[in-house]
Amino acid sequence: MAKGVNKVMLLGNVGKDPEIRTTAGGMTVASFSLATADRAKDAQGNWADKTEWHNLVCFQRTAEIVRDYVKKGSQIFVEGKIQTRSWDDKTSGEKKYKTEILVNELSLLGGRGEGGSSGGGYEKSSSSSYAGSRASAAAPANDYADQGITDEDIPF
Repeated sequence: MAKGVNKVMLLGNVGKDPEIRTTAGGMTVASFSLATADRAKDAQGNWADKTEWHNLVCFQRTAEIVRDYVKKGSQIFVEGKIQTRSWDDKTSGEKKYKTEILVNELSLLGGRGEGGSSGGGYEKSSSSSYAGSRASAAAPANDYADQGITDEDIPF
């Protein structure tokens, strides 16, 4: 049988401060919502934004990055997979469902004032540390040496 693909990529803003908890086994888990927006024309031909809310879950080192750097309003880019959980409600006995994005990679976007560190990122598959800036986030300091620009002038 052919292998399926379950890949999600989202760019949006965090809806509220992440909830951080630790499992009995000591694993850190972060849960939060992410808003993405799509623009389309309505029946009258006017542009209208439609917001979609996504439930995100991060584990271990990614959850620690979320705990330390992500807050309400932060703009982030995530890659992961979609998963739907089900359980029986203890009070009503009804079967409940929740669809979540299990985050594998996380990139923090925006400046310091926007709740993230510009260009920062963390990949679950890489080493277990914060992966710092992505490729072209900052020019080498010696390129501007004759203009008096130092590392202190860089906003991130």
